[in-house]
Amino acid sequence: MQDPNADTEWNDILRKKGILPPKETPAEEEEEEQLHQAQSVVKTYESMTLEELEENEDEFGEEDELAMEMYRQKRLAEWKANQLKNRFVEVSEISGQDYVQEVNKAGAGIWVVLHLYKPGIPLCTLINQHLSQLARKFPQTKFLKSIASTCIPNYPDHNLPTIFIYHEGEMKAQFIGPLVFGGMNLSCDELEWRLSESGAVQTDLEENPRKQIQDQLLTSIRCSAPSRRDADEDSDDD
Repeated sequence: MQDPNADTEWNDILRKKGILPPKETPAEEEEEEQLHQAQSVVKTYESMTLEELEENEDEFGEEDELAMEMYRQKRLAEWKANQLKNRFVEVSEISGQDYVQEVNKAGAGIWVVLHLYKPGIPLCTLINQHLSQLARKFPQTKFLKSIASTCIPNYPDHNLPTIFIYHEGEMKAQFIGPLVFGGMNLSCDELEWRLSESGAVQTDLEENPRKQIQDQLLTSIRCSAPSRRDADEDSDDD
């Protein structure tokens, strides 16, 4: 008797006419077919973004959940890596030619802090030092510096230091001249607070450091000043 599963031309003809049943698929071939299907599904996931995975989640069966989760995590890791690339960490030097690209076209959601300075002005040097610290503390904010004369022709020295704050290409705040910064007593925390008031950084400071200094000075003055009673006693002794 001829084997109906034998791979012969006669059996193929009989199968086409419906005389013989379809050829049985060996277990190994079934496994290969399932693997091929799984690889096809995986390839589908690979081509999707995180948003597309979320949108199409209902279209996949339960057996696909593991593969979906795997590629969701992969896409999430890629997104995080991308975010790390967008961290700035340091204060970059720019010229007038870079202004539009680096400031006005910084990108969606990006805060830009630009310091216009002049070498040889002590307060400008101090602010650049503070900004270097703040750039490391707030890597999502883009900190820039530029020699004023190379960035804005004929910019007056008496306006230095100057800080411009931009968000998505629009100016949100400006600090112009030494009096605004309080002179050489300006601390890094004070500058951080000023920047946070404009929204450029998300500070963890609970209150304005300048207010703390003012309160301490007032307390010190009160403690050192003679009371009216002491003054009256001194007058009586005379």
